[in-house]
Amino acid sequence: MRVLIIEDENLTARRLEGQLRKYDPAIEVLERLPSVAAAVQWLRQHPAPDLIFLDIHLEDDLGFRIFEQVQVSSPIVFTTAYDEYMIQAFKVNSIDYLLKPINYDELVAALTKYQRLRQHFTPADLPALLRLVSPAPAPGYKERFLVSVGPRLRSVDTSEVAYFCFEDGATFLVTRPGQRLVVDYSLDKLGQVLNPQQFFRVNRQYLVGISAIDTIHHHSAGRLELILQPAARQPVLVSVDRATEFKDWLGR
Repeated sequence: MRVLIIEDENLTARRLEGQLRKYDPAIEVLERLPSVAAAVQWLRQHPAPDLIFLDIHLEDDLGFRIFEQVQVSSPIVFTTAYDEYMIQAFKVNSIDYLLKPINYDELVAALTKYQRLRQHFTPADLPALLRLVSPAPAPGYKERFLVSVGPRLRSVDTSEVAYFCFEDGATFLVTRPGQRLVVDYSLDKLGQVLNPQQFFRVNRQYLVGISAIDTIHHHSAGRLELILQPAARQPVLVSVDRATEFKDWLGR
């Protein structure tokens, strides 16, 4: 495996390299780069590595700026001391998102995930590997909802929906501008008719759209707290038993 490390803390980069060699002594670390500028220049001049480890906070800018300047075809494992960039990370070629200091077992899990995906593809099939990580939405799911707004009926396109919630004995559709509309569906039924690439049932009361998730924070007892846009009326928590599946969903 040919790996590129983009990390501005030299000690952290060396420690990561050591962990990679512990996992597999045959891993070739092509380069350790400290900045967006250095990474862009290297990626323009060299063949794509098999895997990139990318710190989000680099010495000159956020690592996401790399994707604005050069086409990156390699799968990526993000490494960072912050968790608020998780959503942005999973919108590019992300295999996993590791918080610093990097735990060796979590690193092994990320590499195992990459190998599990990679073993089904030849190097020439990398675009297919990336499609597996981030597949196109499947057809056939519900595209609009007919709702009552006072005395009138309104058709709401699914793309306008931020999330669904169950409160006070009713299921509400919440639009991106924040309008709450009652729908004649249970959350269980909505989970069956909506595209699972776009919506995820995080708990008994909320089924959220990926575009509505603003930030993600670690909560107590291994749970995750979601900050939604528009804001929810109560804390939206991803339970411990759903957290791993939720992270995998973000990375599809």
